[in-house]
Amino acid sequence: MRKQKRILIVRPDRIGDVVLSTPIPREIKVTFPNSFVAVMLKKYTSDIYYNNPFVDKILLIDDYDDGSIEAFWKKVDEIRSYKFTHALMLLPNERINYMLFFAGIPYRVGVGHKLFQFITLTRYVSRNKYKPLRHEADYCMDLARKIGVNSNNITPEIFLSEEEKKIVVELRKDYLREKKFLVGINSTSGNSAPNWSSSSYKKLIEKLIQEYDLQILLTDNHPPRELLNIEKVIYPNIGKTLRQSIINFATLDVLFSASTGPMHICAALKIKTVSMFCPLTACSPKLWGPLGNINSILLPKESYCSKLCSGNPKTCTFEGEDGISVENVFNAILYILKN
Repeated sequence: MRKQKRILIVRPDRIGDVVLSTPIPREIKVTFPNSFVAVMLKKYTSDIYYNNPFVDKILLIDDYDDGSIEAFWKKVDEIRSYKFTHALMLLPNERINYMLFFAGIPYRVGVGHKLFQFITLTRYVSRNKYKPLRHEADYCMDLARKIGVNSNNITPEIFLSEEEKKIVVELRKDYLREKKFLVGINSTSGNSAPNWSSSSYKKLIEKLIQEYDLQILLTDNHPPRELLNIEKVIYPNIGKTLRQSIINFATLDVLFSASTGPMHICAALKIKTVSMFCPLTACSPKLWGPLGNINSILLPKESYCSKLCSGNPKTCTFEGEDGISVENVFNAILYILKN
């Protein structure tokens, strides 16, 4: 009888990245049905994996690890207690790399060629300078392929409990207020992707409000001051946990945003999305686009990128004659709702 594979998946970064790791446990279980699969995440992003039927255990990176030597060894002991046979490190992190090494996990896979990986005899996969360019979820799946998973199914999933599904139905009724469609607008991106200014979002919201059958939800946890207290707009996620926000996203018919975590959450929930993207390789929809849902991708014109773009995605606003206009987005939202 073969020894049970006990696999730890480590993803110590942001919401969108964690959502794009969700295909891995599912495909591991397809290949190795009797395996034990755990994920190790930041406490904030762990809600993405709550109720996931393919995950046997959720470990937290930051529950008591304060950066001290004592906390390091305590975390090593916790990891060691699960007797993992494999670890997949989806983002290079020196401290966690050494934790996995000292926890005695025999088969560890990381990304790239870091010195600390070489010192700890960690196996690796390479992104080959993103040539040919593939989706981030596919690059993540490379680590599972390294241990024998043979799959190209990279569709992310977030699972709601039966009780949460009932809550979604009731919230949707409450939010609709006799309208036909719920349109979510997420105006912030944590500086992770090119994005409109607040003034453009306000113009879009004001234009959408005029549509009789639409109810607008501004889904940011911390909306910009310019977008607060707009009449007829609902703000469901202020002060909410990530899991509560996920439930609110599940009530929507469509979400409009830049390329950011809420877009990936909605895609994983099979909610339609309209999203703004930049053609630069690091921000490309081919690398970061929504997966598994009905979606519309909006890009600025080539003339915008060649004449107006600074080359820094953090300062790009897509605005101007050749950028992404309010009218473009408005029409895309109406089209995706009615088709």
